[in-house]
Amino acid sequence: MSPAKLPIIYSDTFLEHQTGSFHPETPGRLTAIVSALQQSPWQEQLEWRQPTPISQRPILKEVQRFHTPEYVAQVKQICESGGGYLDGDTVVSSQTYDVALLAVSAWLDGIDLVEASGQPAWVIARPPGHHARARTGMGFCIFANAAIAAFYALDRPNIERVAILDWDVHHGNGTQEAVWEHPQIAYISTHQAPFYPGTGWPQETGAHGNILNLPIAANTSMEEYLPTFEQQVLPFLVKFKPDLLIVSAGFDANRDDPLANICLLPQDYGTLTKLCLQHTRKILFGLEGGYDFESLSASVLAVVEQCLVA
Repeated sequence: MSPAKLPIIYSDTFLEHQTGSFHPETPGRLTAIVSALQQSPWQEQLEWRQPTPISQRPILKEVQRFHTPEYVAQVKQICESGGGYLDGDTVVSSQTYDVALLAVSAWLDGIDLVEASGQPAWVIARPPGHHARARTGMGFCIFANAAIAAFYALDRPNIERVAILDWDVHHGNGTQEAVWEHPQIAYISTHQAPFYPGTGWPQETGAHGNILNLPIAANTSMEEYLPTFEQQVLPFLVKFKPDLLIVSAGFDANRDDPLANICLLPQDYGTLTKLCLQHTRKILFGLEGGYDFESLSASVLAVVEQCLVA
């Protein structure tokens, strides 16, 4: 019996979202990850897949489940005029609109794969999404990939509840906004606080108690982080009983990341992944932050390795 393959949804088109020479959210993030995966000891167990072209699905309908038509049109107009800024640190280039739509499509493909197989899948895409709000992009994010994917998942016949686990070092304020009123979607976030974007406090619990925010102090290591994960994240998941789990997989809580101050190591993400997989194997992992190429790619490898363990 041949070993199971792990789907990796990726396209070189994601490199065409250009942010400028000195911006942290750069195409090099993806090329570092892809290179590490292609040189890994289990490269033959990876099944590389192209995302569904945006011309082959009603992608605007999916995006506008959360984002306003006016915001989507604004992004398109700025990109068609050559690019610019959605806010002080969120850059778009001439290709960003189509690339961001393709990123959403990749996340939707991931939902389809996980739902059909009952096994994990990975989306290696950019731009990221968890800060994108209904009417504006922010924090490097254009469209709310994870939230849009969760809405899409609820259309599947065997999915009645979806959980989103966000272990990016920044709170996913856009994801939280998107799911606040949705009792069928849980959002769980571990994030450095106080820190950008200034949201994600414990009292923010959602309209149905469907949100769990776990602020983490700067300089926290795995020794302190792991009990929080085991004693709060996992019991919340068990109680919610999701039919599918989406992980907003940011890796900027790494000790070597230049944009934050949490002290996790790449292998720690393997530990977190193992715990999640013990709860369910129906997990879609999708890339969010992570800006030190070495720790970013090593962290993705640690997660992927756990997904391939029988």
